[in-house]
Amino acid sequence: MQFTPYAKGLLVALSLSVMAGCSSSGGAQDGDMDSANSGANTAGMNSGANTSGNQMGDASMPNVRTIYFAFNKDTIRPEFESVLMGHAQYLKANTSANAVLEGHADERGTREYNLGLGERRAKSVARFLTVQGVSPSQIEIVSYGEERPAVQGHGESSYAKNRRVVFDY
Repeated sequence: MQFTPYAKGLLVALSLSVMAGCSSSGGAQDGDMDSANSGANTAGMNSGANTSGNQMGDASMPNVRTIYFAFNKDTIRPEFESVLMGHAQYLKANTSANAVLEGHADERGTREYNLGLGERRAKSVARFLTVQGVSPSQIEIVSYGEERPAVQGHGESSYAKNRRVVFDY
């Protein structure tokens, strides 16, 4: 049935809009995991004042360009939804801007599996952006899997920083 996915998309968009309207200001600069629960959910949102000095259209380029994922998951974590809303707002206001979504995974799993997981994570972010009204032509997806770790190491803290999607404008 075609209506069910459409209805789910509308429900997600409505829920995210309500959550974005209720968020406070502040947050992490780089989507740092240490502050992900306390403020990254609002970093990247444009509150009407352009503090970065690079005004293009109605929205400034978001400062937070990395979002993180749970182990073996491609679902967007709630604390990063408003970061993505900031990117969607920027891309909608700047229709000539393009974003490359770089999907990454930690080193656990096979190379092929991790390339697929990185791609699924990037596609998840792309779906979120298009539901918000961003043109699919503004989005490119690349998966690096485990090949470009942000942090070297074999512990959970390293793995957590390597499970990510990075925005490259």
